Amino acid sequence: MVEEPATAYAPDPRTTVRRMPERARYDRELVHSILDEALTCHVGFVHDGQPVVIPTTFVRLGETLYVHGSPASRMLRTLGGGVDVCVTVTLLDALVLARSTVHHSMNYRSVVVMGRAHKVDDSAQKATALEALVEHIVPGRSAEARAASEKELRATLVLALPLDAVSAKVRTGGPLDDDADMALPVWAGEIPLRLVRDAPVPDPTTRARLNP
Repeated sequence: MVEEPATAYAPDPRTTVRRMPERARYDRELVHSILDEALTCHVGFVHDGQPVVIPTTFVRLGETLYVHGSPASRMLRTLGGGVDVCVTVTLLDALVLARSTVHHSMNYRSVVVMGRAHKVDDSAQKATALEALVEHIVPGRSAEARAASEKELRATLVLALPLDAVSAKVRTGGPLDDDADMALPVWAGEIPLRLVRDAPVPDPTTRARLNP
């Protein structure tokens, strides 16, 4: 019998939120929703004693994050060796304007994943991860475009990072002004933000139409 995963990730010393702990979230469904909405992540690691943070695309499949790239990539070669890694994802929801500059803020949803990534060697698993990555960016695209060839799969490095040490942090609501500032004649509130897709711009040589 397969045991169902817990509804929340268990915080540990690496993932326990200490700054504004009331904003911490460990709910598995919430973490998944943030990861599934985001299109990019930032991958932090140490290479030759130097901290490095690289932005990249990613996808979540179950309890695993996948990133991909060229085998020549410094990031992927380093992570494939089993070093500690920190992956962060942030979604901005609003600018929060207060009556005083010190209390300006942002509403956001963020996730931090700690752990060690490993290289995916199985070609079928690698193909599945790459197809899921394309679907994460543009749903339905895998059925329209040519799939990766065996040669291309061999030339692509895919890394998997288990969702073991995970935390989320969320801020919602309006500004938190001091009582003494409440009567100031200054506008306060939220300016919502959202990522939208504009109309597609076709390649001049394309012969096909983009399905809606």
